[in-house]
Amino acid sequence: MEQQTKNREWKTVRLDSIFDIQQGKQVSESNRVGANQRPFLRTANVFWGKLSLKNLDHMNFTEAEETRYALRDGDILVCEGGDVGRSTIWHNEIENCYHQNHLHRLRKINNNTDENFVLRWLQYQIVDNKILTGRANSTTIPNLSKSRLSELEITLPGVSEQKAISNVLTTTQGAIAGQEELIEKLKKLKKTMMQHLFTHGTKNEPTKMSEIGEIPESWKVLPLKDLVPDIDYGVSQAIPKTSPENGYKIVSTADITKEGRLLYNQLRYIAVTDNQSEKLRLKNGDVLFNWRNSLDHIGKSAIYDHFDEHVIFASFVLRLRCDEKKAHNRFVRDLMNYYRENEVFSRLARRAVNQANYNRNEIYVLKIPAPSYNEQVEIAKAVQGVDHKIESAQIKLFAYQKLFKTLLHELMGGKRYIKE
Repeated sequence: MEQQTKNREWKTVRLDSIFDIQQGKQVSESNRVGANQRPFLRTANVFWGKLSLKNLDHMNFTEAEETRYALRDGDILVCEGGDVGRSTIWHNEIENCYHQNHLHRLRKINNNTDENFVLRWLQYQIVDNKILTGRANSTTIPNLSKSRLSELEITLPGVSEQKAISNVLTTTQGAIAGQEELIEKLKKLKKTMMQHLFTHGTKNEPTKMSEIGEIPESWKVLPLKDLVPDIDYGVSQAIPKTSPENGYKIVSTADITKEGRLLYNQLRYIAVTDNQSEKLRLKNGDVLFNWRNSLDHIGKSAIYDHFDEHVIFASFVLRLRCDEKKAHNRFVRDLMNYYRENEVFSRLARRAVNQANYNRNEIYVLKIPAPSYNEQVEIAKAVQGVDHKIESAQIKLFAYQKLFKTLLHELMGGKRYIKE
């Protein structure tokens, strides 16, 4: 691949001159009955360059409709609604699959067009160049009509160059997909490992049934306050959109991920009194627990580990400061996130409209497994080892995504070319 040094002969054509464009069958109550129920794709199944075949919907298709709406290998699917213009290619992932009217099906008219090139051209033009701005119908729900899609103009090189460009982009996309798959496998490994560690420990000792379930024989069951005696609420005031002068960085619920990371780079600023700032100042190793939020976020926890910064925390976050002789902070953090994933807090939290909470008084008496301090350290190290692998994979994924975006921009924008 080289910098473009000469003009290439690319031609500009309308999309409907190279593709037969058709919308799928409309869903209706009458189509939900009938003897010929068949799976069909919706916008929810289509993502850029990939499909999700989970939760496939079904409706009745007549014999004539099966012929009309059946998908073929190489068909491009473009979202008419939802995330307007989002596209992918059908590769016969399942037999006898069809499409709904909120998807446009693009089928090549001849062999002078590479569908993978067109998919990436759509991605470049729609995502980067916003070509659908002003083209999608501006109704209550934005949508892309067949006529407006048909009139889009696409600039094409020769088919061999199309294939060369799409091969580079497809290879890079494959690396992204591989990295995403690795991350998912590591996350599943972490979940399985945590399940084993918090029920069987690290010593291969016999287990016993306790009031909180299976635990090793040597472990105790204690209220959290016995290991974490210092639990405090954060400052109860709104965080301003504009950073105040002489403000302090503040951790809010939005800065704590479900995976247990603190998004330090996105912290905002707030003005508080000097007394408040000292009382609420975080120390290295503090565990931060989200006690009020939507139900699935209750219990997400992270560790503060930025030594020299003066950072405080917001009202919907609890600061858990461990007894350093009894509780290892990473063990406590991992246990809280394990409890959240296993819906312990979902069962215990009190619910309100769009919110739930599990406050300081309640977490004080939360029953937890209590191994020795040394075993807590071993458990935390094991979880941290997988966390490091996930983080490394995520960094590599970000690099691949950045590379793909650069290649997409330069190849489709004519800034680079590929020698045949």
